[in-house]
This record gives sequence, C-alpha cells and structure tokens, in this order.
Amino acid sequence: MIIRTEQYVHEAALGIRNPVLQISLAGLQERLGKGDLAAYQSLPEGPDLRYVAHDMRMSNICHLDIFLETLTDRIQEQGGHVFFASDAKAAVQYCIDVAARNDVRRVVKGKSMVSEEIGLNPALEAEGIEVTETDLGEYIVQLANGHPSHIIAPAIHKTREDVGRLFSEKLGIPFTSDPPPLTRAARNALREKFLNADMGISGCNLACAQTGHITTLSNEGNIRMASTLPRIHIAIMGMERVAATLDEHQVLLRLLSRGAAAQKMAGYVSYIGGPRQPGHMDGPDAFHLVILDNGRSRILADPEFREMLCCIRCVWRLNVCPVHIDIPRMLLALRSKLADGDPVWNVKRKSRLEKASFVLWSWLVTHPGLYDMVLGLSASAQNHWLSSKKENRMISKLPGPLSGWTRSRDLRPLAKKRFVQTYCPGKPDESESPE
Repeated sequence: MIIRTEQYVHEAALGIRNPVLQISLAGLQERLGKGDLAAYQSLPEGPDLRYVAHDMRMSNICHLDIFLETLTDRIQEQGGHVFFASDAKAAVQYCIDVAARNDVRRVVKGKSMVSEEIGLNPALEAEGIEVTETDLGEYIVQLANGHPSHIIAPAIHKTREDVGRLFSEKLGIPFTSDPPPLTRAARNALREKFLNADMGISGCNLACAQTGHITTLSNEGNIRMASTLPRIHIAIMGMERVAATLDEHQVLLRLLSRGAAAQKMAGYVSYIGGPRQPGHMDGPDAFHLVILDNGRSRILADPEFREMLCCIRCVWRLNVCPVHIDIPRMLLALRSKLADGDPVWNVKRKSRLEKASFVLWSWLVTHPGLYDMVLGLSASAQNHWLSSKKENRMISKLPGPLSGWTRSRDLRPLAKKRFVQTYCPGKPDESESPE
C-alpha cells in the first residue's frame, strides 16, 4: 500500500474524527507506554543497553554491503534463494514470477509492513491469486476491505460489535460480540486457508549475517504456520534489518520484543535460513528472501539521515526510543529541507514568501524599537479579524498566506500592553538604549 501525501492527509483527517480510534489509541498508549517503560527498566544490563544497541546498528548500516553479502552467501549455502529488489515494482514482480512458475493460486501472509509498503496484495490479486492475511487484526481489516490503522494493533479502530457484524456477514456465523467465539471463528476459517495454501509470505523482523537466518516474531503463531505449511515461502526484508553477529542479534531481539508488546520475548520466535532439509518434519520445499531497497540506499548515502536505518520497527519510538535514535534532530533537518529545498533529494523550497517572512521576523526581533512598533500596529489592526462573539474574542480567520494558521485553530489576540509593561512596571523598557 503506497500512500501519497494527499491520501495520507485525507486518511489522517478521517482518523482524527473517529472517536473509537482516538479512544482506543489513547488506551493502547496508556497500557503499552507504561508496560514498555517497565520492561525497558527491567533489562539485566539496565536502560543503557539502548546506547549499546545504537552503536551496533550504526556499525551494521555503515558496513551493510558486507553483511548483506554474507547473509546472502549463508542462505544460498542452505539451499535458499536471495533476490535484491531495487524498488517496490521489482519486489512485487519477483513474487509474481515465483508464483507463476509454481502454479500458485492461494497465498497466506504473515504480518508484514514491508508488503504493505510495496502494495503486494493487490498486485497478486490482480494475477488471480487469492491472498489471505493471517494475523487476526490484519484478517479483520482485510475482510472489511480496509487498511491497518496501527503497526501492532491494525484493527484497533474496530469495536467488538463491528467485528461481530463483520464475521456474521463474511464468515456466516451468528452475531456475537464475545471475543472467544469470534477468535474461534477466525481460527477455523484460517485453518482451512493454511492447509490449502500454495505459498506463504512473511516479513522479517531481523536477520543475522553470521548464521544466515531471518527471524520472525508473533504472538499468534500465524507466521510460523505461513512459513512452514505451504510448499513455498517468500520472506520480504528491508535491506537495513540485518545484524552482524548472533550476539548483536539477540540484543536487538530482546529490545524488539519489549518495545513491541512489553514482553521479555514474543510468544513465537522463528529462525529461518532456507528450505526444509533432509530429516526435517516440516518446512517449505523452497525458500526465497527478497531484500528490498526502495529508497533505503539513498538514506544510507546521506550522513544526515543515515541514522533512520537504525530503527528496528518495534513502535517503541512512540514511547521511549529503544536504540537511542535522535528523532528530534532529524525532524528539524526534514523541516529545514522543506523550507529551504535540497537538490540532492529533489526538494524545492516550499514557499519563498514564507522563507522571506521568517528571515524578516528573525531580523525584527533583534531590533526592539521596531518590534514594539510593529506589535502596536498589529494590535490596532487585529480588530478587523476578531470574532464577533463577546465570550470568544479570538482571531478565527486571517487573510491571504496567513490563513493557514487559522484553518484549524483560533489565535488569541495580541494584548494591548506587553507582559513586561503589565507585570514588571518598574523594569526599564528594553527598547530604550542604555545611557
């Protein structure tokens, strides 16, 4: 699912107006925020483990070519196939080609954000392939013809009653809003999908170059079913998800489990490095690892934003960053590029007028006399835009380029007297030069 800016703005506006989603997200934040912090503090090494993890991740991404080559060699030695996809189109086409060569008609998918990134489901369905999401939340969203609303709680915008009505319509069961019967209904429906699937698709939480395996985590067991029962397994991995050694891998794995669900370890952890070997009781006949670039190498090449690739996708960054990524620094850098433009990223200056306005403002605040004069003139002119409501004398609509400030908020009017003049009457006026 590739979301463009306009679509994101529209979806965000709908989400903000959705009371169920807002209440549910607040509850999730309250539970996971506290739980994550407690799990983080209980680490045997202490909270400073995140600094160690940060150094590991930075070292890994700075030597990514070596570790990806090592990972590829190890997986191929174990009978697996590795494909480097330069973009979403190449990744999708590889999956389609594998499906076509093996006469795949039914696919089961474990939870995978990277497959959402490349828009895999609709592409497979366009080829006449049935695709079934097997994570319970993702399955609910798919039945409702919607999209995930949260990285670890994709159906959090749905109530029990919503799910009950949906399952009654789609699965043909009597309506109930009781979670256990609804879960059993989903389990029965998905069991048939697992047993008859030709191909399983999963994401990849982490990979280890030293051992040549990928790791998947879940609390439902669906990813393990999708990666062992079908005869073909395709795993799609962002190119930055590799750790150098098993020791580094276990540190990141522990932080990932705590960050995602406030657990010491996820319920199901699977290490996968190739197809079923002689003597193995289960596993696919063929294993394919798709390593996706899709713009990541451009980030890697930029020293200012390279740190983004340290992220281990655990959603802990919404509460406490698990690998000490300096998000505020990068947000300010992104804002700077939008304001000033950047030829490297093909970003044009958003507004020359806006830039000139802030330059003028920065100059004005360093000249107290002129600053006071402008404030006085503005205070006199603002009456034209003040609300007519006596109980709410706010500025609700500004003219021209300033209208963006009041499109979604009201502004308080400028006071007739400055704060210093009102509350510090004995203090000399800063606009007067000292003798």
